[in-house]
Amino acid sequence: MISKTTIDKVYETSRLEEVIGDFVQLKKAGTNFKGLSPFSDEKSPSFMVSPVKQIWKDFSSGKGGNVVAFLMEHEHFTYPEAIKYLAKKYNIEIEETERTDEQKEEANERESMYLVSEFAQEHFAEMAWESELGKAIGLSYFKERGFTDETIKKFKLGYCLDKWDGFTLAALDKGYKLSYLEKTGLTIVKEDTANPQNSRKFDRFKGRVMFPIHSMSGRVLGFGGRILTNDKKAAKYLNSPESDIYHKSKVLYGIYHAKQAIAKEDNCYLVEGYTDVIQLHQRGIHNVVASSGTALTSEQIRLINRLTKNITVLFDGDAAGLRASLRGIDLILEQGMNVKICTFPEGEDPDSFAKNNEFDAVVNYLKENGKDFIQFKASLLMKEAENDPIKRADTVRDIVQSISKIPDRIQKEIYIQECAQIMNISEAVLFNTLAQIGSKGDKEAAKQQKQEQKAFEVVKNQEIQEKVDVQYVLERKIIEQLLLYGKDVHTFEDLVLKENEEGDLILEPETLEVKVYEKIYLDLQDDEIELANEKFRVIYFKLIEELNEKEDFAINIFLANLEQETVSEISSILMEEEKYVLHNWGSKDIFPKEKNSVIAQLVSETILTLRCYLIKKRMETLQNKTIDSSENNKETLEEIMNYIHLNKLLNTKLNRVLA
Repeated sequence: MISKTTIDKVYETSRLEEVIGDFVQLKKAGTNFKGLSPFSDEKSPSFMVSPVKQIWKDFSSGKGGNVVAFLMEHEHFTYPEAIKYLAKKYNIEIEETERTDEQKEEANERESMYLVSEFAQEHFAEMAWESELGKAIGLSYFKERGFTDETIKKFKLGYCLDKWDGFTLAALDKGYKLSYLEKTGLTIVKEDTANPQNSRKFDRFKGRVMFPIHSMSGRVLGFGGRILTNDKKAAKYLNSPESDIYHKSKVLYGIYHAKQAIAKEDNCYLVEGYTDVIQLHQRGIHNVVASSGTALTSEQIRLINRLTKNITVLFDGDAAGLRASLRGIDLILEQGMNVKICTFPEGEDPDSFAKNNEFDAVVNYLKENGKDFIQFKASLLMKEAENDPIKRADTVRDIVQSISKIPDRIQKEIYIQECAQIMNISEAVLFNTLAQIGSKGDKEAAKQQKQEQKAFEVVKNQEIQEKVDVQYVLERKIIEQLLLYGKDVHTFEDLVLKENEEGDLILEPETLEVKVYEKIYLDLQDDEIELANEKFRVIYFKLIEELNEKEDFAINIFLANLEQETVSEISSILMEEEKYVLHNWGSKDIFPKEKNSVIAQLVSETILTLRCYLIKKRMETLQNKTIDSSENNKETLEEIMNYIHLNKLLNTKLNRVLA
């Protein structure tokens, strides 16, 4: 278990905007930061980070919380893993007690798979550096590729010995379960149904050099293994199979080492293979990732989109397979990103070019040879079309099809103009073609919408309109005010109920200078009001206790001691109004009034409104009692009249006119 001292230090030291900035490209928005949601596919930012409150909110998915909640949600960390990740990032020493066997047993399946994968990475690295066969075969291969010791260690490259079950036996010997070795794909089990004890176990990556595949936070998700023999029956490269922790289509090789450089350079180089990434990184170009030999997917593009809007795709000099790769370019365009393509001289690839040239030469080459996607597509496809007018027409249509994927209308128009010049064809014809493609897409979208509308109508007819829960809204506001202004001292105009000379009840104002939390607590106590919502009630008492006992109240420290579900609820409360920052009202000359200037009024109005609401509920209860009862209801009617009078006084104070 991690000590509370360590946990408190982690929360005090961590900067939410720095941690999230490693995963999402953030831009300043007033006192906050905004970015694209890392949890959903979107083109307009709906993800907000508050450095002051040290909380975040994703308005597209509804998720929110503190720094630990983000890591648990985004990286699927357990709570201890998130604390350890932050401790490592901020060089905080972890005070930890040894976990019992029972606690180890409680570790969930995903965590067990992560632990097995991390052990495998350490084992393969040890074999490459320490074993005679590993040094002679694995390490020498990496050295031949031109990788330095520092690079090999940085990317945690390794070697799986050419033995049928060398790794599997080592893992079992260390206490790792065979079921998790099989689920991660590190071990292949051949079942003997007749005699289970005779089931055979094999290392999947036997005799291969190993490339660990990391998540954005640096966790080992899976492996790529390259065979070094000329066995024609065996695949040259072999990847871990899909598992609960490894999804090939959602992972980019090298993203862990590249994420900061991508955000800093505001550009990402996309290559095909592991060695391309490593060689370019070693040469000093760190903003590079690979699709690991798979066709580029929307999920992979979204990973990059969180960090930058600009992608430069690097292709080998060999033109074979280039056309198939063009589909990936259309996917990039669909997500509103800017894409360039750079090809290397014939016989060269990113790996060999980076190995054989100095840093400046590589950088200059990439800069000078990066082509706009239209120029690239036109030059590639026109070679195939040559003097064939039909093929040439297909080429033009192909390019316009790509342009149609771009969401931004201005960009579309600019690209159409560029295409017209390159292809020597009139803009009018291209705009016509673009309109036809758009019209076809609109028809399909309209058809889909019609089907959805029918389904909606069925649901709509069955719907019962929900009423707004006034008490829930008001109680939520009370929690918000305690969190934001609890320790602030303000002057309140309190209302004291008194009898005048004629014997009528009146409200007399009294000025009171107190802290916000004291005002709320005393008012609710005086009226014997208890929050109805159980969740809010728990948060309320914890807040009052914390505000009363602690001289310096900090939201991030308060959240550190709560359940993650409660943290998420509080984040939603605190960030509710931050979503209006996303609309950038200032640019439209609309400037909402700052809350801070009217806090005392805001707090008083919330409590008064809650009192009015509860009085109204009490009056309804009493009225129902008189209707249902055949007895003399004189006392009940007097009580109702008193409540009506009090309600009128309170509403007058709130400047409301009652019917």
